[in-house]
Amino acid sequence: MSACLACGGAALTRVLDLGRMPAADHFPPASEPLRPDEAAHPLAMVLCAACGLAQLAADDTETAEPRGVEPRALREQAAEAVEMAAAAGLLRGRTVREFGSPHGGSWLGLLAARGFAPATGPADVVLDCFGLMHERDQRAAVAERAAATAPGGVLLVQYHPVHTIVAGEQWNALRHGHFAYYSLAVLRGMLDAAGMSVVTAWDFGLYGGTVLIAAVHGPAEPDAAVRRVLAREAGSADPAFVGRLQRAADRQSENLRAALELEAARGSRMYAYGAASRAVALFCRAGVRRELVAGVADASPAKQGRRMPGTDVPIIAPAELVAARPDRVLLTVPDLLAEVSERYPELTGRWLAGEPATSNGEPPIR
Repeated sequence: MSACLACGGAALTRVLDLGRMPAADHFPPASEPLRPDEAAHPLAMVLCAACGLAQLAADDTETAEPRGVEPRALREQAAEAVEMAAAAGLLRGRTVREFGSPHGGSWLGLLAARGFAPATGPADVVLDCFGLMHERDQRAAVAERAAATAPGGVLLVQYHPVHTIVAGEQWNALRHGHFAYYSLAVLRGMLDAAGMSVVTAWDFGLYGGTVLIAAVHGPAEPDAAVRRVLAREAGSADPAFVGRLQRAADRQSENLRAALELEAARGSRMYAYGAASRAVALFCRAGVRRELVAGVADASPAKQGRRMPGTDVPIIAPAELVAARPDRVLLTVPDLLAEVSERYPELTGRWLAGEPATSNGEPPIR
């Protein structure tokens, strides 16, 4: 990449380099043999010195993402977010428009229950829950969302902060198709260029901490919540801070491999749950193969019968996971723990959640 996706700046610093990875959204059929060239796509993050946007350095993959199943945690958070926006008096008018995420999930039903009807033109309420990051041309994408917001309307944008990603060492949030990673300061600058102002913000625990912001047309003063988030996220444009992700990626990959090899030496039947895009880089960097993880269960029918990119590990239905009676199940998305624990009581005490961090490579068992 030679220019920033948001401001066009040319001063870009590489802060995370995962090497060559498989395309994160291409899950080959399980019957298709693993090809040596499958992990052929560079995957790195750069930081713009001019505007501070963390972004994908390059993406030579083609998007063909199978539709995921919306987790309960995401549905519950969406309902809470709509309630909070309504309580703040921001859900005015009758029309709504949504810029969705390819990962699934929609807030339109929640707005319909409040009397809003979908619009094709400018709408009173415009929704974007993790959709903006999937746009290659960030400047054009923000301008499009601003134009879709009617005068007097509100634009609601939810994002996964760079600060949260670094603090939680979530290096595998970096993936093909995710072009941008934000701080509130960066988003304010992008929205300001499109003639909009951020007026308030809300925090949620999803994915280790996410933020929902509300923006309106024209100049407007931010409230205390905006100032609090800005203060918390200070330093998110510092290459030294974001560069911590490289050390986390190296350590976590090594620890996972050690933990899986330990379980294999014990004769444990190891499986995983969650064929999420963030698991692709983790599995590939840790060198996961079927002899270490027999299968990955996922609730999405579109992924079942396929395999994890860059590995020979098949993706199976949750019922197959339960029937296999595994000794251990690696949970690739910690936010799913409450939901899967309740849904699959047969697996109680077998979930491995969190990074292997002890000297013998054992992650915590739930």
